[in-house]
Amino acid sequence: MNNYKIAIIPGDGIGPEVVREGLKVLDAVSQKYQFKVETTTFDFGGAHYLKTGEVLPDSAVENFKKFDAIYLGAVGHPDVKPGILEKGILLKLRFDLEQYINLRPVKLYENIATPIKNKKPEDINYVVVRENTGGLYTGEGSFEHKGTLDEVAVQKMIYSRKQVERCIRFAFQAITTAHQDNPWSGLTREEIDQGFIGKLTLCGKTNVLTYVYDLWERTLNEVAKEYSNIKTDYVHVDAMCIYMIESPERFNYIVTGNMFGDIITDLAAVTQGGMGVAPSGNINPEGVSMFEPVHGSAPQFTGKNVINPIAAIATVHMMLARLGEVKAAENVEAAMRETIKKMKSMLVEQMGYSTSEIGDMVVAGL
Repeated sequence: MNNYKIAIIPGDGIGPEVVREGLKVLDAVSQKYQFKVETTTFDFGGAHYLKTGEVLPDSAVENFKKFDAIYLGAVGHPDVKPGILEKGILLKLRFDLEQYINLRPVKLYENIATPIKNKKPEDINYVVVRENTGGLYTGEGSFEHKGTLDEVAVQKMIYSRKQVERCIRFAFQAITTAHQDNPWSGLTREEIDQGFIGKLTLCGKTNVLTYVYDLWERTLNEVAKEYSNIKTDYVHVDAMCIYMIESPERFNYIVTGNMFGDIITDLAAVTQGGMGVAPSGNINPEGVSMFEPVHGSAPQFTGKNVINPIAAIATVHMMLARLGEVKAAENVEAAMRETIKKMKSMLVEQMGYSTSEIGDMVVAGL
């Protein structure tokens, strides 16, 4: 029997509520597929910071390395200045645990409304692979003449070849692995006939960011020589925002840097029905990964049992797949699909069911 140690960070606001439903599903599916899950809960978040002045100590990061995965609810507290918790918990864990891939599946399920006219589930089904530990998010920069009329602020976008290549390789390998589940996504009939099994699109800005995205483009082209059955493509980030609305069906996997990835994945989430259905994984392929729904802590809805837990449950699906419990992951997704078909809306307070009832429905659907 496989035994997994999962660190739980419920976090702030509605985080504990959606995590509760995710764990409810995890407990049920682990019993069905006969693997064991040991959970340890950590109270890091806004309330802990206000009480102790501590965000996330280095000792906690070392402790997290002993776990198989981290499951996080939401971070953000109305009484804590923006940036303190986000940098001190989310970014610290991503950087210190070398979670260098942010994985964002963009999938429109049946019975979920998309704001894009005439688009169906088969049209919106792709994955964004975002580099997660470099770029502008390293915090490298400086002020000159701060507080004067001559003030200059500099923020540096820094990437090494190693960072870029490992991210691109991850994307190529993900396409190779996922082909059987999502055959020929993003390809034309002609490309399929030519023997391609998938497509990887680089999102960048080579016409302006002529150093960083020159490195990305050259690396993509070099690594692509090892994957001759995968079609490669390039799109400027501004054009990407157009195509994600006009023709999302053209995409299979998108790979991009930290900043652009942060922006386009939120746009993508809206096209798949909103933040309430969007999961994510912060992946260290050689170490511990962290899984979290992408929505915020929504403190105004705390304790009302009206928030949509689907994103948190979809996050459990991602976590199970990453742990290698593929059949259990598929079962969770199937039960989630059936539950979504019964819901009136994905929007808070308009779902037709309470937060806990939706969790119960997914469990019953297993």
